[in-house]
Amino acid sequence: MTQYAFRRLLLMIPTLLIVSMIVFSLIRLIPGDIAEIMVENRRYANDVEELRAKLGLDQPLPVQYVEWLGGLLTGDWGKSLWTGRTIGEELRHRIPLTLQLGVMTMVVSLVIAIPIGVLSAIRQDSAVDYLTRSLAILGLSLPAFWLATIMLVFGSIWFGWAPRQWVPFRDDPAGSLLALAVPAAILGVDRAASLMRMTRAMMLETLRQDYIRTAWSKGLKERVVVTRHALRNAFIPVVTLLGLQVPAILGGSVVIESIFNLPGTGKFMLDAIQARDYPMVQVMNMVFAGFVLLTTLAVDLAYGYLDPRIRYG
Repeated sequence: MTQYAFRRLLLMIPTLLIVSMIVFSLIRLIPGDIAEIMVENRRYANDVEELRAKLGLDQPLPVQYVEWLGGLLTGDWGKSLWTGRTIGEELRHRIPLTLQLGVMTMVVSLVIAIPIGVLSAIRQDSAVDYLTRSLAILGLSLPAFWLATIMLVFGSIWFGWAPRQWVPFRDDPAGSLLALAVPAAILGVDRAASLMRMTRAMMLETLRQDYIRTAWSKGLKERVVVTRHALRNAFIPVVTLLGLQVPAILGGSVVIESIFNLPGTGKFMLDAIQARDYPMVQVMNMVFAGFVLLTTLAVDLAYGYLDPRIRYG
């Protein structure tokens, strides 16, 4: 398993290189010149060409890419074109919020999806099954940004509710959790719908296997059959889907953080894209890509724990 993990880590290098090329190119295809925008907003008194030279944007794109990639490899991630603050400093202040929101979202999703999916499978075609399947379809039909908007609008009108200001977890654990409870619940419900349907489908398939019938014939209790024999084997495809939820949660955090005005990396990335802050957008995309690749590796390694028959050659 160690050799397999090492090989996978090596394969991440060309993947991240391709991602860096795509990100570097796409951000520059967005209409609008950052130098012209900064001059128009009187961010600098210089003329456009002088400002482009100062920012290093007058060089050919391959030269800009090589210089940026070299800085990325040496730990010099650059500075924001607008604020002048280093990108590392910005991320240190914003990544904790996004990570906390992602973890809380995942917890909410699992707490909702796994028990309900299992219950729906073992009570197939019952009233509970029909109800949970309807709720899952409803969850798939309602986008997270719509739920967040409705929560803000009607929560403030009917109950006078307003989102709490986020504080770092180490400073105030209870206040930090309460500030992200509603955003995490909205994202978690949105992500739980597909996870619930996958759990139900895989549990139904597993419960039809011969070894499950053998377990029933031995007179084992339903709880033992479900938890000890069926759930672990049915969980492998669920873990795969769980790994695919990570990019969706990161993408959802961009919208949710913007709606709830949370100072995380999602909202900051959206602001950076709108401001054409090239260095900031490039580095944040690389950070997100690296996190997704590491999550995918963790999911692959989890297969060996869930199913001892899996071997990493």
